[in-house]
Amino acid sequence: MSHLDPHAARNPWWAGCRDAFGVPAAVLVAGMIGFGALGHASGLSLGITTATTFFIYALPGQVVFVEMVALGASGFAIALAAALTAARFLPMTLTLIPQIPKEDRRPRLYAAAHFISMTSWAVMMRDFAGISPRDRMAYFTGFGMTCWAVSVPATMLGYLLAGYVPTPITIGLVMLNPLFFLLSFVEVQARASRLAVLIGGLSGPIVYGWAPGWSILLCGLAGGTAAFFLDAALGRKP
Repeated sequence: MSHLDPHAARNPWWAGCRDAFGVPAAVLVAGMIGFGALGHASGLSLGITTATTFFIYALPGQVVFVEMVALGASGFAIALAAALTAARFLPMTLTLIPQIPKEDRRPRLYAAAHFISMTSWAVMMRDFAGISPRDRMAYFTGFGMTCWAVSVPATMLGYLLAGYVPTPITIGLVMLNPLFFLLSFVEVQARASRLAVLIGGLSGPIVYGWAPGWSILLCGLAGGTAAFFLDAALGRKP
């Protein structure tokens, strides 16, 4: 949706909830079902697996958490790795908040920030230009809250269905959310971003064989850093 219709503009919060039901919510439900099954396969309890969605609500960080717990990593290493995967939310927040009017930047904004995800951020960055500034905060809150709300029971469902979900399907479901994020920005032509994906993708299998518990963190850090300097070395595109 690029513009709110007159009826939806009267209640932008409800319009956000309505628009979340569809592809965005379906993708998140599928990913969280896969994550729930992954948590079960890794030996975590239903409560802990569900709590990661409720409190962390960041699939990459949740996968890192489960993977490192299964490998017996220390609590400090698990907390550090999961926290570092959440560093991507800083640039997301810095690009999203300026598009919300100053009068809406109240203390409740700190609570609403919990609903920022790859899905909600991608949709907001794509559609905010067509939404009246005064409606953006309410629209984002409705959209993000709905996505978060469906993710929690989806995680529980995936955990309970773990014995019926084959491993390849579980992995495929987990990857749907990042795939949706990439497809939402299919028109973005940032060379550094493409280089980071390429370098991280090529180095991932190699680093995983050497350090499984740190593979996601190391590949993300190395891929992003190398892409930044390589893009700078290549110079500005004509």
